[in-house]
Amino acid sequence: MPTSFKPRFRTLVAIYEHSVESFADRPLFGTKSGGEWKWMNYRRFRELTEQARGGLASLGIGAGERVGMIANNRPEWAIAAYATYGRRGAFVPMYQSQPADEWSYILADCGAKVVVVANDAVKNALLKEKASMPELETVVVIDGTASEGAITWKELLSRGTTTPASIEHPEPSEIAGYIYTSGTTGKPKGVLLTHSNFACNVSAMHEVFPMATEDRSLSFLPWAHSFGQTVELHGLFSMGASMAIAEAVDKILANLAEVKPTLLFSVPRIFNRLYDGIRTRNADGPEWRRKVFESAMENSVLRKRLGEARRSSGVAEFKHRVFDKLVFQQVRDRFGGRLKFAFSGGAAISREVAEFIDNLGITVYEGYGLTETSPIATANWPGARRLGSVGKALPGVTIEIDKSVTHEPANGEIIVHGHNVMLGYHNLPEDNAAVFTEDGGFRTGDMGRIDEDGFLFITGRIKEQYKLENGKYVVPSPLEEKLKLSSYISNAFVYGDNKLHNVALICAAMPAVQKWAKEHGVSGSGEKVLTDPKVQALFTQEIERIGVDFKGFERIKRFKLIAEDFTTDNGMLTPKMSLKRREVMKKYGAELDALY
Repeated sequence: MPTSFKPRFRTLVAIYEHSVESFADRPLFGTKSGGEWKWMNYRRFRELTEQARGGLASLGIGAGERVGMIANNRPEWAIAAYATYGRRGAFVPMYQSQPADEWSYILADCGAKVVVVANDAVKNALLKEKASMPELETVVVIDGTASEGAITWKELLSRGTTTPASIEHPEPSEIAGYIYTSGTTGKPKGVLLTHSNFACNVSAMHEVFPMATEDRSLSFLPWAHSFGQTVELHGLFSMGASMAIAEAVDKILANLAEVKPTLLFSVPRIFNRLYDGIRTRNADGPEWRRKVFESAMENSVLRKRLGEARRSSGVAEFKHRVFDKLVFQQVRDRFGGRLKFAFSGGAAISREVAEFIDNLGITVYEGYGLTETSPIATANWPGARRLGSVGKALPGVTIEIDKSVTHEPANGEIIVHGHNVMLGYHNLPEDNAAVFTEDGGFRTGDMGRIDEDGFLFITGRIKEQYKLENGKYVVPSPLEEKLKLSSYISNAFVYGDNKLHNVALICAAMPAVQKWAKEHGVSGSGEKVLTDPKVQALFTQEIERIGVDFKGFERIKRFKLIAEDFTTDNGMLTPKMSLKRREVMKKYGAELDALY
């Protein structure tokens, strides 16, 4: 079923050899130290990867062996990954923010012999669980000290210098990585991705995406997640581009201004924050500035509508040149001034947010995929772009819509066929049987439709869909994403399974709420301020304003406000920021039921 496609690269090792030879003197990774950004070039990356490859060989890593990684994005992460590929091993990344019991579960499940970790805290937590990981022999600690069962990163590189190991070339069908899904419904599942999965996905990027060696990103999307790993790390590496590694999530804006990226890879949550921050800043500013900004936005919308109708206006073009210089460039300067493309994935971005960023002169390209599809299945690209959609099938990929499993005439389950479909889940034959079609397609569990021009639109998750008492089916996630566009709402959970109507659990954006309360004479803090009638009326108004586009049966009739946000620390979100619906119900189910 997949369309014909001839990949430029067949393995990740082929990508590595191409890049270190072609772009030796180009900057690759930037890190901030002592208030200054310092850059490692492709030549230095090659030297360190060769040393790490020899070090892994000294620890017994060869064809088929697994190497774990527990660290945030950093050069050592990529060095360890490509050193593993060059030994024909499989790389198993985990999030540094994951609980220790998940680390030990994953390492035991995949049978890792070696794991590279960020620091002594991670090392010590793992060594306490050593008995549950019988195949784990060595922990390599990057920023830390050696101990029984652990050596330092410096020692690993030293071993590789003393006893180097030549690069080995895997077959495209060999496993390159185990990426464990975040486990919104249970234990993480190991997704087996081959060299061909990764390399073909990267090769398809070369055919459609406008990237070049001069491009630079600010890297904050975890490489442990398939989107960050394939699209940013492997993709930009293959193109000779550079990546500045963000200091922390709360430093993203400051880092953007410092490193001046041309590309931004992100999930909608970050774009929502940028959108809300700009809107709030304008709302809090003088009235003249707000009116000028609104006029600039209206003119951008007019230009786009004229363009879609193949028309133009001299007045609109003149206004655009003025507004772009006086208004939009000032906004873009906050992001470094050079940002031209924003790539959104991981979840559906609100059309309102995408259009807003697009109107600023930063072109938004939204795509769709899952860990099981390496991850890109569809994307928007130059010449094939439709805001609100997640684009067309990537070269070598085919999308099928199966309406037999849904309750909607227009929407069906999205099935992906092509070079990007995983080998399977590790040691889970029943799960594999459930997701693969007879002809090798992958059942995504997502609902969607394809328009007459081949653009895919996502309409929700099948497993999240529930039925109200009146027989109407509701998909909550798009409603929740819309609610989060309010400056006063940081997170939302919509509920109504087998009920008369929908209700919602609303995580209040407390700094914004406290500011509003002070301005409107409301005293108190935390949960207390949320019970005030004026604050309750504010949220009623916000929910009604945002819900104006909801279908009648989708409307939120009642809500519960809480001061605590959904986070990875309290177990309500996965590391990739997906909502753990089961955990939310476990904690707040009784309060939601009480709303009826």
